[in-house]
Amino acid sequence: MSDTDDIDLEGGDSPGIEGSKKKGGLGNLLPNLLKFIAMGLGALAFIVTVAVITYQFMSGGGKSQTMPAGSAIVYEGKQPEYSMFTSINQVMTRTKDVTPYSVVVDMVIGYDLNDKNAQTELTSRLYQLQDFVRFFFSGKTRAELLPQNEDRLKQEIVEHLNTRLLNSSKVRIILFRKLDVMEMM
Repeated sequence: MSDTDDIDLEGGDSPGIEGSKKKGGLGNLLPNLLKFIAMGLGALAFIVTVAVITYQFMSGGGKSQTMPAGSAIVYEGKQPEYSMFTSINQVMTRTKDVTPYSVVVDMVIGYDLNDKNAQTELTSRLYQLQDFVRFFFSGKTRAELLPQNEDRLKQEIVEHLNTRLLNSSKVRIILFRKLDVMEMM
C-alpha cells in the first residue's frame, strides 16, 4: 500500500461524504433560516423587556403617587399662582403649655389671582387677622407646633379664616415666613 491510498489526493469520493454532498441547497437552508428566526425573536423579546422595565421605572414603579389625606398642598404638575397678602407682619405670643414657650409667627395668606375683593377685605380686617394669629397660636402646645405638624396647622388656619373671619374672599394657601417656638428664659 502506498501513501496515496490513505489520503485520497485524487479527489475520489468516500462513502461517508457522498450522502451529505447530495442533500445540497434546501436541506441546509432550513436550519439556517430557523436559527436566524430564533435570534430575531430573542432580540425582539429582549427589546420588549427593556422597554417595559424602562417604562415602569420612569412611571414610578407603578406605585400610586397620592399625597396623604392631611396634606394641604399638592405638589403635582404646575402649581397654581396666588396673590399674597403679607401685611400681617410678625406676631409674638406664648403657648398654652404648663411652662409656656415663646412663639414668633410671620404668616402669608394666599388667595386667587382673579379675586379683586380679597386684598380689600384682608386689608380692612388686618387687626382681626393679627388678633386671630395671636389667639390661634396661644391656644396650641409646643408639640402641636412641631415642624411635622405644619401642614395640619395651615389647613386649620385656612378653614378657620374661610368659615369664621372672611365674608366674600377665600384663602387658598397659608405660608409661614417664620414659625419659631423657643423656650422662655
